[in-house]
Amino acid sequence: MLYLVLASVATITSALGVRPDGSAIECRLTADDLDYNTPKTRILILGANPTLPPRFEKSFAISSVPSPVPEAVYPPTGDYYGATSNAEAAYLWRWIGMHAPDLVVDVRSKGQAAPSPTDLVSQLERAGLPARRVQADPNFLPALLASFQKSGFRGPSPARREMQRRLARTPLEVARQLAIVYGHDLDQAVYIPAVALIGRLRLGEVADIERIVEPYFSGKKSALTAQPTGSHFSGHLVFGELARLTSKPRYVELVRAAADLGFDERGDPKPSMPLHSEMSDAVFMGCPILAQAGSLTGERKYFDQSIRHMKFMLGLNLRPDGLHRHSPLDPTAWGRGNGFPALGLALSLSDLPPNHPGRDEMLKAFQTHMQALAPHQDPTGAWHEVIDHPESYRELTATCMIGFAMLRGVRSGWLDRTRYQPLIDRAWYAVRTRVAPNGDLVDVCTGTGKQRNLRDYLDRTAIFGRDPRGGAMALLFATEVGQAPGLSRP
Repeated sequence: MLYLVLASVATITSALGVRPDGSAIECRLTADDLDYNTPKTRILILGANPTLPPRFEKSFAISSVPSPVPEAVYPPTGDYYGATSNAEAAYLWRWIGMHAPDLVVDVRSKGQAAPSPTDLVSQLERAGLPARRVQADPNFLPALLASFQKSGFRGPSPARREMQRRLARTPLEVARQLAIVYGHDLDQAVYIPAVALIGRLRLGEVADIERIVEPYFSGKKSALTAQPTGSHFSGHLVFGELARLTSKPRYVELVRAAADLGFDERGDPKPSMPLHSEMSDAVFMGCPILAQAGSLTGERKYFDQSIRHMKFMLGLNLRPDGLHRHSPLDPTAWGRGNGFPALGLALSLSDLPPNHPGRDEMLKAFQTHMQALAPHQDPTGAWHEVIDHPESYRELTATCMIGFAMLRGVRSGWLDRTRYQPLIDRAWYAVRTRVAPNGDLVDVCTGTGKQRNLRDYLDRTAIFGRDPRGGAMALLFATEVGQAPGLSRP
């Protein structure tokens, strides 16, 4: 991110989205715009980038989107953000909602379209966010701010009050709200529902989770289907957590069954866990279940294979800059494609014995990845849907997974607290704002296989509302931050 100085206010130049031509939609913020609890009145200027007069600096914070408001029907319809016809409007609409200013000012030049019931200002006001249009004039901002001081307009707006309410929750309050919605089934033993169940286990809800997994425990239903996927491997992590909490051997058997797929019929290790599809996701899908099996059984072969699988996957996808491409098909560092290795190695290191000969190599890989990710955290605290493209949207699951990994790293002594704790704090700040009390979420990247190019990754649908994948990862991060009573690892 680029820092500029305008008058005496430090300005952060960032992006709120990407246009169909690949250029960034620029936005400019101040530190006050990153603090929903600032006593200042936060005003967003659209279509201009005025300088805040010094006499108003103690009372107002000014952010801006210098480019004109896209002409469109608001709120935009269709999937966000890949539609070429309204991508800019979709980015702007959702970003304003998350930015939550006290007032939006649309600066209009003569000749621009006349107001309509579906224009941005009308729809923002309908949604309860104060907004107004003004004619472009060099002195419009001082006159506007002076009128606010005279009238007593201050804020916070309803949108900002909602953000303040979200931020006021404790980690365990967030986790318990998520647990009402997520983690109540396991139709298949795959990673998305399993991670949510692990989150509920950390909240002490062992009896209900045992009820949910009973068909697999009793053998009425096979946890490994005739055609398993890599997601089935990580889905079995819930059985390992139950083994630790209940000491029931049957759960260990289920974990071992998944981990044993990393070995051939003679018991020799395969080059990697199967079914990886060459995607960086497989660092999470394969490494932790092997390390967990080793921890539960005491058998070194599982630890060895966890290291072997890591080396295989890093050989496929690790970029020279320390980020992971999603697959050899394209060099793009997809957000969740980096969240998976971050989370996978954090979980694996938690089970790998301190004296294992491969531990130093795994630890080094983890630390190097964290170092590569750190500079790409957005000013809001989030990581992006494409890690090194700040014009891509701020993505919830990548932020949760990376935040979890860094927090586990700091608490376990693998990462320097002074360096990483501020990043963790900002990530948790970002996640809280994107998780509503009813379980609705903001900008979860839809399920994503191998994509052919950067544009394909940029255009992946950003889910708004309830989403099992996003809910599971947010629940996992919340319980890690909150050190929930059922937490079984460091």
